[in-house]
Amino acid sequence: MEQHTLRQSPGAKQVSKRVGRGPGSGQGTYAGRGRKGQKARNKVHAQFEGGQMPLVRRLGHKRGFRNFTRVEFQAVSLTELGRRFEAGAIVDGTSLAAVGLIDAPTSAYKVLASGSIEHALIVTAPRFSEAAKAAIIAAGGTCDETAPAEHRVRNRIHRRKAAAAAAVGAAVTPEQGA
Repeated sequence: MEQHTLRQSPGAKQVSKRVGRGPGSGQGTYAGRGRKGQKARNKVHAQFEGGQMPLVRRLGHKRGFRNFTRVEFQAVSLTELGRRFEAGAIVDGTSLAAVGLIDAPTSAYKVLASGSIEHALIVTAPRFSEAAKAAIIAAGGTCDETAPAEHRVRNRIHRRKAAAAAAVGAAVTPEQGA
């Protein structure tokens, strides 16, 4: 392929319609605008509704925003775990989906401490509430959190303080160790 052989695909480039260029062109005299009136004289914007309350003002103002990156976790209670699983059972996404506590094995879910549990279970979940984790361990079971919550510092002032503290800690630690 060479530069002088390059061409645009057919239909990619269209010649603009030249209006108001005489009666022989087919778009002469009124140039496709019809006869008199505001629209013929080019003084009205596209959204204008003739003085009626415009659509954007009729609908009302929706405040805030919807976070499109938010992950919705399905709730799984300790009561349901105790009711649906025998002592010593391995509880994970596949087993929870099989008994109908979550939608799919790959769904994000969180074990919550609503209710209580009497027997030991081996639970693997993306998230646990602190109380649920304590209750499972108190019953003799184990908890494996596969995707713990990442607590990020969101405010720039706190972020600067955290970065400064990390820098001071990194600078002090090697010298004290040597």
